[in-house]
Amino acid sequence: MQGTIRKLKSTLTSPVEYQLPIGDELVSLNDYIGKPLTLTFTGNIFCCNCGKKTKKSYSQGHCFVCMRKLASCDMCIMKPETCHFDKGTCREPQWGEENCMIPHYVYLANTSGLKVGITRHTQIPTRWIDQGATQALPIFKVQTRLQSGLVEVALAEFIADKTNWRNMLKGQSEAIDLKAAAAELIPQIDAKLSELAELFGATAIEKLDEEVVELDYPVSEYPSKISSFNFDKAPEVSGILKGIKGQYLIFDTGVINIRKFTSYEINLA
Repeated sequence: MQGTIRKLKSTLTSPVEYQLPIGDELVSLNDYIGKPLTLTFTGNIFCCNCGKKTKKSYSQGHCFVCMRKLASCDMCIMKPETCHFDKGTCREPQWGEENCMIPHYVYLANTSGLKVGITRHTQIPTRWIDQGATQALPIFKVQTRLQSGLVEVALAEFIADKTNWRNMLKGQSEAIDLKAAAAELIPQIDAKLSELAELFGATAIEKLDEEVVELDYPVSEYPSKISSFNFDKAPEVSGILKGIKGQYLIFDTGVINIRKFTSYEINLA
């Protein structure tokens, strides 16, 4: 089977069900766990937006031209607190309306430890699965991406806002009482929340009382040492598939981040 790959698709079951988009096909990867699997990069990369062949992938699968023009590739996607939609400078205002000026959630998660994150309401629980979280708890619902970013930045003064991917891949993190963590953290940003309520309105930020979501991944064996594959350095990834967590395939020979190689043309065998 040959085609360009996209980020892994997932379904919240126990364990999580994964599919690899390759060309127009969806390959059920859970079926391959415990079996040999080989992915071979053909050397071709096709932009995930315009479809043109590109020598290098930018912003996870784009050619240089699309990376420069698309709002989805702007720096504010990585740093939502810098959203500039209200200034009238969004690259694609309609895209901004549909993706940034909509409800977002601020959440706590257990990935490589306790972290804070944000996601659009349409990306729950996908965002948590993509990060390899074993537990997640939405703590705020806000009206826009900018607001979620500002709350996240406030909380990031006290806890991590990034996942240590190597630690995440070494096994199940110890369980964390996320509700207790939220109860301890939220009072520490009361002043910032009051400031944001004054800026955006009293109903802009809603404190939630949700249940913790538990996530389980299809992994038969976690690696003790992390060695990562890179299609740009070696075109073949081969071994016994031991599991899948986040956007990573875990082989007995190393790991590979599938999302990093979006738009690469791959042979699967």
